[in-house]
Amino acid sequence: MKALITGGCGFIGSHLAEALLARGDEVTVVDNLSTGRFENIEPLVKRIGFHFAIENISNETVMDRLVSECDVIYHLAAAVGVDLIVKEPVRVIETNIRGCETVLRIAARYRKKIVLASTSEVYGKNEHVPFHEDDDSVIGATTRSRWSYACSKAMDEFLALAYAKELALPVIIIRFFNTVGPRQTGRYGMVVPRFVQQALRNEPITVYGDGQQSRCFTYVGDVIRAITGLVDEPRAVGEVFNVGSTEEVTIEQLARRTIALTGSSSEIVHIPYDQAYEAGFEDMRRRVPAIGKINQLIGWKPVVGLDGILTRVIEYFRQQLQ
Repeated sequence: MKALITGGCGFIGSHLAEALLARGDEVTVVDNLSTGRFENIEPLVKRIGFHFAIENISNETVMDRLVSECDVIYHLAAAVGVDLIVKEPVRVIETNIRGCETVLRIAARYRKKIVLASTSEVYGKNEHVPFHEDDDSVIGATTRSRWSYACSKAMDEFLALAYAKELALPVIIIRFFNTVGPRQTGRYGMVVPRFVQQALRNEPITVYGDGQQSRCFTYVGDVIRAITGLVDEPRAVGEVFNVGSTEEVTIEQLARRTIALTGSSSEIVHIPYDQAYEAGFEDMRRRVPAIGKINQLIGWKPVVGLDGILTRVIEYFRQQLQ
């Protein structure tokens, strides 16, 4: 297979590129390095079958050539992270919607299979957990910029499914639930790398809100298995899948487990949402996926638990600090 990965210098994209090369696929990465890092793919540059282009996916001339030469597109390029969403909402909306529209239009031109990376954020403030793929989205007011990311990714899904219905484009949509692992940075508010780095430096662990909001964290290696498994399954085309762990933990508990596993002397400090982000910031209290659909189709479920994830991330940042 010849694979094109948009956003391939990012955290998930670089792990996906490694996995595809390992199984014998030819891989091309396109990334503008706005959030991705060239260091993530540098070890792959001299590998046979690996190619890269430092370019915006909005460059239709470049994208037309890259798409025409591939068999499958993994569209991971997006503006992500709560901190970025709050501070640069224009960038988030334009990158996610315009970028996705460009990739879908060119993919339809050549009838290429496309995997669209979506997010658990599309469920919004829905309180009926676990979330199933056909559950309603409950999005906050447009005056709350925090929901712009959820809406932009929901529009990406609508557009992808419209291309699938109207133009028979082979589309697979995957909603990620808090993917974490080595190479992820805390630059845009990602909580696990932020906690780990603070703990390793014996700095205060900054927990936003009361810390009782809960999440399910999924190891990137498990996520890559889900992506490749779905691409290889013809029945996945035209469908939406949750990909995540069902091991739920509060952010307060996450901070304490990080301190314990690092042997840190850090203390936990609570910061109000208004101070951490912006006035009137709204968060989801629980975010838990139902993963029966993907399990029934390809037998997938995560195998690395939270402590295993934290151990791997801690070791990664210990090496970085050295």
